[in-house]
Amino acid sequence: MLFFQNRKMASLFSKSTLTRGKAEVYVAALPLRATRGAAQLVMSTAYSLNLWDLQHFMVIIKSHPPPPPPPSQAFIVFDFQPKDPENIYTALAVLSGRAVPGAVLVRKLAKLPRSKCWFVGSSEVDTLDVATEFNNSWETNLRVGRHDCRDYTNAF
Repeated sequence: MLFFQNRKMASLFSKSTLTRGKAEVYVAALPLRATRGAAQLVMSTAYSLNLWDLQHFMVIIKSHPPPPPPPSQAFIVFDFQPKDPENIYTALAVLSGRAVPGAVLVRKLAKLPRSKCWFVGSSEVDTLDVATEFNNSWETNLRVGRHDCRDYTNAF
């Protein structure tokens, strides 16, 4: 139940960051945001008209490597979003239901979000290998409501 985009992404995190041991798995829902300007206007209008529930879903992992524990145990965030989320044409394509190029992202997070974040389970598998395998098989054409961050999180 874990994933990385490819070995390049996996190399961002050393084996000591994600290794064997029990890992906590969380799902978070954050408000969907756009940069100032036309993209923000389009997203605000869609939200105001209740065109869809504008939330971004992601998976968060906290790995517990075998002792000794590392000095800081960051959370690792995995999500799927448009490659160019700040582009007005991407926003318009998303709102119209057309597919856009997507990207699987992996990054560190200092702490869990305070709200809309749920513990969904734990895993004792090699998180790096499972994450890499999952991301390598994930289709990256994004289409809201059919193949988006919700589908990515559920498949995870």
